[in-house]
Amino acid sequence: MWIHLSLLTAFHPRLHALDMLVVTAYLGGITWFGLRFRKRERTLQSYFLADRNIPWWAIMLSIVSAETSTLTVISVPGLAFTGDFGFLTIAFGYLVGRAVVCVAFLPRYFRGELLTAYQLIDRRFGARLHRVTALFFLVMRAAAEGVRVFAVAIIVHAALGTGDVASIIIIALLTLVYTFEGGLSAVIWTDVVQMGIYAIGIVMALWLLVHRVPGGWPVIHHVAAAAGKFHLLDFTFNLTTTFTFWAGLIGGCFLTMASHGTDQLMVQRLLAARSLRDSQRALMGSAVLILIQFAVFLLIGAALFVFYSQVAPGAHFSSADHVFPRFIVTEFPTGFAGLVVAAILAAAMSNLSAALNSLSSSSVIDIYLRLRPNSTPSRRIFVSRASTVGWAVVLLILAILSRTSGHVVELGLAIASVAYGALLGVFLLGVLTRRANESGAIVGMICGFTLNVLLWLQPRALHFSLGGHAFTFPRVAWTWYVVLGAIATFLTGYLASYFFSSTQITEEQIAQQRYS
Repeated sequence: MWIHLSLLTAFHPRLHALDMLVVTAYLGGITWFGLRFRKRERTLQSYFLADRNIPWWAIMLSIVSAETSTLTVISVPGLAFTGDFGFLTIAFGYLVGRAVVCVAFLPRYFRGELLTAYQLIDRRFGARLHRVTALFFLVMRAAAEGVRVFAVAIIVHAALGTGDVASIIIIALLTLVYTFEGGLSAVIWTDVVQMGIYAIGIVMALWLLVHRVPGGWPVIHHVAAAAGKFHLLDFTFNLTTTFTFWAGLIGGCFLTMASHGTDQLMVQRLLAARSLRDSQRALMGSAVLILIQFAVFLLIGAALFVFYSQVAPGAHFSSADHVFPRFIVTEFPTGFAGLVVAAILAAAMSNLSAALNSLSSSSVIDIYLRLRPNSTPSRRIFVSRASTVGWAVVLLILAILSRTSGHVVELGLAIASVAYGALLGVFLLGVLTRRANESGAIVGMICGFTLNVLLWLQPRALHFSLGGHAFTFPRVAWTWYVVLGAIATFLTGYLASYFFSSTQITEEQIAQQRYS
């Protein structure tokens, strides 16, 4: 599922003036709404954590909104269009992983007045590893978001007819305006609104698909079932198949432990809750919504398969990622297309605003304040806003650079997974052990990350001989990256700690440490 911009010419903009009005009204309205949260006097806690005064249900919707990018919207239906429901097993792993985060990670985050996930590493290991993990997050998140931002061009180009660079700039600038001014409060509350618009648009898309197929749902169910589209559980255990039950359950569990337990993009939202209990409720509630969301997207993909095999059998697609966008532009009635395009743009803007705010918060708190601890509050807010603008420019550049070969859902998840394994392994060393120390954890992090990079870059199965015996090392599916990277980081980090200082840190000492 690779997207080349030259293939987007298959999408001829044909939105009616009414649809264009709907999209324009959405873009203007959401920007105005976000600007309502700007304040003259701010602290870092109010700018990056909304004064820890956000209700749990808003955080829950914001988490789902931040997880849902344009990649999800255009790629997940394509998975069912060409395959089956196997992708849904990842959501099962997400549920288990969130439960682990609620028990193992969140209580430690709420013990102190933490503003980022990586301050916890400072408390447990020290300033050196704190900087390493923060920089790791910044590079990983920027790389992954560059791919996601580019995916916006697919929809905007199809709907408005603007070029790829112009499409990216339009969305990025509008999102930057309210993220720059309103901080996390604007991000979360615009997420809530955008989640509502997005949910209405996606449900409407499924409803229209059912009514566009002669015979409706019974025909869709019969044809899709006969083609194996509803096949879900594959209990084969191997590391080469992406969507088996075990890859989804174990890989999804480790992936969500990393993304929601160590990634500032998600941890920042959880830290904005009024209490630990509210944070846990928001996180577990988001798992249920994600499961429902994935199921709806896969149903759309199955329905698209039936539509293009029964109603429009002559349609040709260069990639499965093009199926849903083309259906929106060419098949939706006037007014409906504009609403669904607005819904998809809502998902894109939610994801981008979350990325900008989390990148800025980690840059300022984990990097800048370590270098300038005595800076004034006004100076800190100025640097925070400047950092938001700077990261917007970086993401724009990365998105433009990735337009020649942007992989949609799997490339975005794979890039994150390569770094997540090492990050999760370090956090597990800090949470589960007392023996592990900073130097050992750094060694483990290097080993885990190196393993994940090698797995990612491996083009195919490797065959080699040793002592007269032939061996094959298979190409590992991306769903196992986090699992293998975290295990490698944890084991090597724990063992390496024996070769450095043997100082042990107790839970009581960890709890008593505070930031100055």
